[in-house]
Amino acid sequence: MKNDKKVIWAWSMYDWANSVYSLVIISSIFPVYYENVTMHNQSDLVSFFGVEMINTVLYSYALSFSFLVVASMLPLLTGIADFSGRRMFFMKAFVYLGSFSCMGLAFFTGENVELGIILSILASIAFSGSLVFYNSYLPQIATFDKMDSVSAKGFSYGYIGSVLLLVINLVMIQKPGWFGIAPGGTAARISFVMVGLWWLGFSQITFKYMPKDKRIAGYGSHMLLNGYREIRKVWNQLKELPQTRIFLLSFLFYNTGVQTIMYLATQFGSKVIKLTDEDAIKIVLTINLIAILGSYLFARLSKIRGNKFSIVVMVIIWIFVCISAYFIQNTNQFFVLAFVVGMIMGGIQALSRATYSKLIPKETTDLASFFSFYDVTYNVSIVIGTFAYGVIENLTGSMRNSSLTLALFFFLGLGFLLKLRMPQSANSEPAA
Repeated sequence: MKNDKKVIWAWSMYDWANSVYSLVIISSIFPVYYENVTMHNQSDLVSFFGVEMINTVLYSYALSFSFLVVASMLPLLTGIADFSGRRMFFMKAFVYLGSFSCMGLAFFTGENVELGIILSILASIAFSGSLVFYNSYLPQIATFDKMDSVSAKGFSYGYIGSVLLLVINLVMIQKPGWFGIAPGGTAARISFVMVGLWWLGFSQITFKYMPKDKRIAGYGSHMLLNGYREIRKVWNQLKELPQTRIFLLSFLFYNTGVQTIMYLATQFGSKVIKLTDEDAIKIVLTINLIAILGSYLFARLSKIRGNKFSIVVMVIIWIFVCISAYFIQNTNQFFVLAFVVGMIMGGIQALSRATYSKLIPKETTDLASFFSFYDVTYNVSIVIGTFAYGVIENLTGSMRNSSLTLALFFFLGLGFLLKLRMPQSANSEPAA
């Protein structure tokens, strides 16, 4: 039964569970820790299996590689999951891989760069991999008219949970003596363990209450072949859904900008604006607190003016964010920009997920496979963004140029978005 409050709560709790990885490992404590422990004698060059490169460039490339791996394997996995009825099995596998990889980062000290990068890649693969199965439950648990609010609820749970753990970690890092911890990087490494435990522990709520999958007749020895068949069938269906294709193209480009900014904003602040570690983490905390309000604000706007209008507004604001980042000079300006990013960060992610859900044929049983295309697009966009960001920094020596380039991706996304026609009601098919 759709719109069941307990099921929606349990589904939202996975955002609560996994968002600590996104905030603590990707956006705040780990990037600061990584940059500090990989600086040697004022040099930002590191050796990765004998190859020397700038530490932040290496990190950008590592993220690109992880998302390329996910984009490559998800269509197969989700096709198999749809056919075999094992969405939850794969979701659990990624959760366990991700949580233990985060805990393993406690052994990364800076001298073992290879270990830190490999575990970062594994955690990133697991985080993104789990989301395709998680997202695929949305059209199964919520009716058309509730998707925006349910999606926003998930993101808001994620922001609240991740901010809560980040605050605990920050107190532990700034006041290690209160916890009997030695000064230095020990508190940060303990925070990585806490992220893994949080992710693993709260995921159990989602695992318990999600609807059970049904196995399709014929499941058995040809599961791999049938997985590819499922993917091909969904690809053929997309050919008959022009509005879904237009949205995926738009999403590919604007999400390239969104995710790259989210993943690399802390390093931009540290390198370009010369933020202190404390200020950098405070800004990330501010962004995520504001994002809670932003996700609900734009869900409300979408209810009044529609999904397309709301996303167009946010993409235009993102363009101004990229251009502004090129010119900002001090911490106060960066704080103002962070406030704006927070307002649109949660909203654009929640509404993108809900919009795609509305563009999937309501009668389909291939939910995981349909969402694999969304998540492949999501991951490819991060590959493009993080790789381009790293290449431009490497060639020009400036992250400002990388940030300005991201505006081009938003412009392309906006162009496709303006062509999109949304269905008018729950009984409507996407307009042709």
